[in-house]
Amino acid sequence: MSLTITPTASHPELKDLSTVRNEQKELSISPVHHVNVTKATATFGMGCFWGAESLYGATRGVLRTTVGYAGGSSDLPTYRKMGDHTEVLEIDYDPTVISFKQLLDLFWNNHEYGLTTPIKRQYASLILYHDEEQKQVAEASKLEEQERRAPEIITTGITSKENFFAAEAYHQKYRLQGHKDLASSLNLSPQLLQSSYVATKLNGYLAGVGGIDQFRSEVETMGLTPTQRQYCNYHIEQNEGQGLYC
Repeated sequence: MSLTITPTASHPELKDLSTVRNEQKELSISPVHHVNVTKATATFGMGCFWGAESLYGATRGVLRTTVGYAGGSSDLPTYRKMGDHTEVLEIDYDPTVISFKQLLDLFWNNHEYGLTTPIKRQYASLILYHDEEQKQVAEASKLEEQERRAPEIITTGITSKENFFAAEAYHQKYRLQGHKDLASSLNLSPQLLQSSYVATKLNGYLAGVGGIDQFRSEVETMGLTPTQRQYCNYHIEQNEGQGLYC
């Protein structure tokens, strides 16, 4: 089967979803939403959570990303009524592939508003540790980063993860949802927008993170049909190296 695309000058559109459906049926392919591996979880606030979710989504070893609100005391926060919470990203990762320290290396170097700029609570720099080991690693890592950035003062808070409220569906996998027909072809429910493995990966790659070579090395794990792969190849090549943040 061939890719059914309606081209424009700069943005081809995946129009005929029946092509994907036929491929899924004939090739016994389905999107991989869950992977059965032992995982750990990290939670970071880095500014606008859209960019952070794409950054980590295309990182090797990351299995799930979910954006949400945490770190405050108000009940049931929403984007329009966040209270004293911060925009954060929750990450499930395979610790045999990537360590918490390596996740922190990305954290320190990819803040939207910088590490030393005073900013309102919504966009604060924040590490919410899940256990004592993460606390110790985070505190040691912050000290190293502070030495590197002196005399500037890092504003990052380090505290235990006491709560997490998933953000509204329209915030989840925001870059992927911009590819409406592709997202539809992945059968993403509101819950799967929060938890899907393939959605996590594509939300990063389609935003330009990771690059086409890394995508091709991981694509066999995602459950994509030939048509979906061709569509992704085009957009990943077009977007590689673009800025992440809002």
